[in-house]
Amino acid sequence: MSATIPQQFTGYAAMDEAHGKKYEVEPWSYTPQKWNEDLIDIQISVSGVCGSCLHTMSNVIGTVVRAGSNTKHAVGDRVGVGAQAGSCLECDYCKQGLEQHCRKMQGTYQGIWEDGSVAQGGYADFTRVKGQLAVKIPENLENEPTAPLMCAGVTVYSPLKRFQAGPGKKVGIVGIGGLGHLALQIAKAMGAETYALSHSSSKIDDAEKLGVKRENFIVAKDAEATVKQWSNTFDIILITAPSENLPLDSLYFPLMRNMGAVILCALPETKLPPFFAHALVGKSLTLAGSLIGGTSELAELFDLAAKHDIKAWVETRPMSQATQTLQDMDAGKARYRYVLSNTKKD
Repeated sequence: MSATIPQQFTGYAAMDEAHGKKYEVEPWSYTPQKWNEDLIDIQISVSGVCGSCLHTMSNVIGTVVRAGSNTKHAVGDRVGVGAQAGSCLECDYCKQGLEQHCRKMQGTYQGIWEDGSVAQGGYADFTRVKGQLAVKIPENLENEPTAPLMCAGVTVYSPLKRFQAGPGKKVGIVGIGGLGHLALQIAKAMGAETYALSHSSSKIDDAEKLGVKRENFIVAKDAEATVKQWSNTFDIILITAPSENLPLDSLYFPLMRNMGAVILCALPETKLPPFFAHALVGKSLTLAGSLIGGTSELAELFDLAAKHDIKAWVETRPMSQATQTLQDMDAGKARYRYVLSNTKKD
């Protein structure tokens, strides 16, 4: 039986911080963008809480309750939507399923639709998005541990794919958190020899549960000692933890093999520290960034997750606890992702 689709959707919205406590969200009803046949309506089951949710809100799983004739979806499909909910559908990037690079990409949150309305994110009962940006979820993937794959998961999968992580490659994941705990699982599933780099040994047990051999756990707090032991080791280093003083020149570049890639997936709030260009040129290294992931990459990641049992470690809470969840996320209490549910009760 199809759900009754309301004229107004209801969710939680961040208001002016000056009138309340930090990251306070309040019930909010709004009129969705004007319907057209490129769109689908989704009744939201769960919404993942990513680091970007401390600024905005995204990545949802739900059931299609209305499908435009120009979409590939049908009522009843279980789909996921990441940080992008619309794009031009026509450019080279869109045709490749890399909509995150479309010049007209519309975010799931704060994106501006063609009718001038604003996308309101995923902490809600329903959402209306372009059907091409929704990806069908394999039957054997559960909602809660899958929701974070659509933002955190694809953010690390995309560069691992681009730089060809796989058999014969050594991949170092810096940081064991929301991004890092998924990157460890994904790199291993892709066939790479996977290492965890952390500032302390406090998460060595977690890393082992995520598939990292204990001898491949590297405490990298002392850059000089780490380089002495592990220089010229890695083909890929994926930095998933933000730092105001990234030790590119003193640590990460020396750890790389020739023609390797150091990839930034976490954004520091400050500029990168200066470094001598010969550190890159001497080894023909690539210093790269990566922006979330498109629908083609999401579909590939879902297939990989279904095959290798890749799951986010989550704590599921009722959608009504959005404010406390955001505050706990900001306080670093997540191990390693929160998910808000419309079915879980207080």
